[in-house]
Amino acid sequence: MVGADVYNFEDVSAVVEGSDAVLSTLGVPYSRQPITVYSVGTGNIIRAMGNHGVRRLVCVSSSATDTTAGPHGGFLFEKVLQPLVTKLLGKTLYEDMRRMEAAVVDSGLDWTIMRPSGLFETDSVTEYKMAVDYINGTFTSRADLADSMLRQLTSDEFVRKNVAVATFSQKPSLIQLLFREASSKKAAPDSVPAGKLS
Repeated sequence: MVGADVYNFEDVSAVVEGSDAVLSTLGVPYSRQPITVYSVGTGNIIRAMGNHGVRRLVCVSSSATDTTAGPHGGFLFEKVLQPLVTKLLGKTLYEDMRRMEAAVVDSGLDWTIMRPSGLFETDSVTEYKMAVDYINGTFTSRADLADSMLRQLTSDEFVRKNVAVATFSQKPSLIQLLFREASSKKAAPDSVPAGKLS
């Protein structure tokens, strides 16, 4: 594993060179300040892939980027939790994710954008589900997301598609999810850390 600053094109290019594919899981905490890790970092990845002839890109976005998607949960989720996260806590983050998605779609690469819902931990991979654009699921296990990304390397089913991925056999409580979001916000309310590529 090699670390790199996604804001530094030379670093990114060195990591991408010689690769068969790129799986991007860029992520930063919510912030009130503008966020550019996703758009700038992915822009550097796309440029490096073009320079080195790497075609396959699988990147993580979020179900929250699709404002036209159908319902994901009950009243509390739809009317309280989702607006709190997408329109207040994560406003600048999701704006940058949308910029990233637009750049990926326009890249000309063989891309797949993974759109998980609320992320949580499980001990192992479950029997998760995937669907193009939208799936009626509220949560996604990180293990399931990782497995779904790896599967894209041996399949062309979802090339140049947005893929919703959701976990149904296990779910965190809303209290756990709110605590996680609040902790993330508290950790870095006004700053954005440097993006890392590995």
